[in-house]
Formats: sequence, structure tokens, C-alpha cells
Amino acid sequence: MRKRAIAAVVLSSAMISTSAQARDVAPAAAPDTTIMGRGFGHGRGLSQYGAQGAALAGKSAQQILDFYYPGTTTGKEAGSIRVRITADTTDGVRVGAVSGLAVRSTATGKVYPLPRATTINQWSIDPNGEHGTRLSSYNATTRKWTLYKTFTGMAQFEGAAVIGLVLPSGAVRRYRGVLRAVDVSGAHLDTVNVLPLEHYLRGVVPRESISSWRSAALQAQAVAARTYSVFHRARATGRAYDLCDTTSCQVYGGYDDEKTSTNNAIAATAGQVRLYRGKPIIAEYSSSNGGATAAGEVPYQLLKPDSWDAYPNNGNPNVAWTVTRTAAELEAVFDVGSIRYVRVLKRTGVGPDGGRALTVEASGSRGKRVLTADQVRIRLHLKSAWISFPARIS
Repeated sequence: MRKRAIAAVVLSSAMISTSAQARDVAPAAAPDTTIMGRGFGHGRGLSQYGAQGAALAGKSAQQILDFYYPGTTTGKEAGSIRVRITADTTDGVRVGAVSGLAVRSTATGKVYPLPRATTINQWSIDPNGEHGTRLSSYNATTRKWTLYKTFTGMAQFEGAAVIGLVLPSGAVRRYRGVLRAVDVSGAHLDTVNVLPLEHYLRGVVPRESISSWRSAALQAQAVAARTYSVFHRARATGRAYDLCDTTSCQVYGGYDDEKTSTNNAIAATAGQVRLYRGKPIIAEYSSSNGGATAAGEVPYQLLKPDSWDAYPNNGNPNVAWTVTRTAAELEAVFDVGSIRYVRVLKRTGVGPDGGRALTVEASGSRGKRVLTADQVRIRLHLKSAWISFPARIS
């Protein structure tokens, strides 16, 4: 989640300070332009490095969550979650043979325990006709696949405490719960991991936070990730899965990414979510907000300073950063010919250097063009929209 592209923040005119009008420009003659920035991500909701800063200052997980999701309350959620495993681009779902493994027809619900023969190394659910599937076993000695059973409709692997999914590269990634074959679109089957919400979080929190962080920061991340999950689960009832496993949703690595510290944080906050008017909030979060949270379209996403994001010794590498982009890259973004200058037109007015940028203007040999700062961020592959350009060289 931390690195995904998010739509531009929309602020009312009352929230944009006129004193925040910036005069940042890029030199026309320079072949390269150094862009200064703050933060990493959209800045809405919880700052992950800010949570660690607050924890270092002695704040509890409850206090951290109250700060980043103001006006929300604590509630409880349980159940399971369905996660699409994007790394599995094989035709079907292939797993390693393990004791206790079974296959279930999702059409009939009937379960078939699978034999644990020493000659069987893998099992695979693959497409069979327009809507059916077939189950085959693989013998590594003969290097042959043998048809074991066919199903009308889809099927899933279950039964074992941990199931090893064989990826296209041959690498094995292990998961708790069920590995389900689903027919979303096209000739291939997608792989969906269905498992209890609390077990799912064990593969999320260590990927979204740093497992050596203070327990309060990890607990706050656990609550945010759990809330984010159930928010999207409630909106995916008509789909084959609730979330993906990448930064487009929340990063999820399965069983092999679990850590004792993050497992403990999840257990300490078991079932806890944040609510607004009795319903789970969207609970967005990002790596670093640069020194101020960003406003969003819901009441608990406010524009306000954040002193925890740059708290001493919290290890935040994204508080301030610089990158270099060529004149050709700038010209491709703005499409105004040879660039004469680039400047930030408006900022939020909250935070260092006038706050996060809102709009950016470029002047070139073919005229001027104004883009949102988020458009510039996406097109120039920047960490955030909190950006500045060097002064004009006369």
C-alpha cells in the first residue's frame, strides 16, 4: 500500500492558504533538474514512520490511532479474507504434496483427501473445458503428470496447516488456509488464498512495517491493516476476491513472512478496527507524510501538522529527499516544448516549506501548462506530491 498511486487530493479553497503561493522554478538551461521532496506516499491517515516516532515518544497504539484517524472509535471484526496471489501466473494452481492435503469441489462442497505417496511431489488444479477443472499429480521420478480427478466447476486445496504454492519460477511460497482456483477471466485460472483475517495479517504487518519497531507502532499498523481489510471486504461481495497482495492493496507475503514481533502485535489487538459512525473506515496509511497529514474526502482524513513523522531517531529516510530528472523527462510530462521553468503554484499551507504541493505550472517554448502535483508525481515517479523546484537562474 505504501507506494501505490492514489488520485489527487481535492481541497476546498478555504483550506488553501494564500500565503502558501510558491515561487519554485527550474532553470531553463540546465540539462538536469534536482527536485526536492518530503514524505513517501499520499499522506492520508497513518504515517508508518510517524507511528514509530510516536511510539518512541511513549505514545500507546490507541493514542497513535486517535491522532491519525481523529473522530473514530474502536470496534471489533472477525471472519475470513480472500486474497488474490498475483505472482501465480501459471495456468492453474500448483502446490507441493504434503500430509493432510485435500481438494474440495467448490460446486458441490465435497472434500477428497489426497494420498501422500512418496512418488507424488506436486498436485495441480488446471482448466478443463469451458467451466470445469481437472486435478493432476506429478511424479518427479518419471517427470509425468497423471490425471487424478475432474470437477464440474472450480476446486481448492485445503486441509494442511500450511500449503506451498509453486510459482512459475519453480519457487515455493507457503500460505495458511485455502488455495482456491477461480475463473475470473481469460483462459488461465487465478489463485486466491482464503484464510482467517488474523492469520492474513501475520503476512501483512511485517511487510508493511519494520518488525523491529516499537510494539505500539506495530499494534497501530495491525489495527490499520485489519480495518483496511474489512473495509474492502465489505465492498467486494460480488467478486472472487477481496484484496490483492501488492502495493495496489496491502503487501502480503504469506506464512514465510511472519515474524514473532508482528504476530504479537496482531494478537495484542485481536479483532480491533477503527469505526466512524459505527462502520469500518478506509484506514489508509503511507510510509511517511513528510510532516503533515493530507486531507481526504472523509471527515477523519484531516490536514494537520505531524511532529511524529520526523521524530528523532525514528529512522525515517523519507522525511526529506532529492531526485534528479532530465530536461527531456520534464518536457515529456508537461508537453510544452523546451522547458523554461517549472514552479509550484499552490500549496496546502500546512507543514514545512508551505506544505504539500497542489498544482504545478510549466512554461516552455510552446506555452504554459498546469498539472496537479499528483499528476507530476505519478509521471515523474516521485515519492510524493510534496515537491519543490530550484529557483530560476537568470
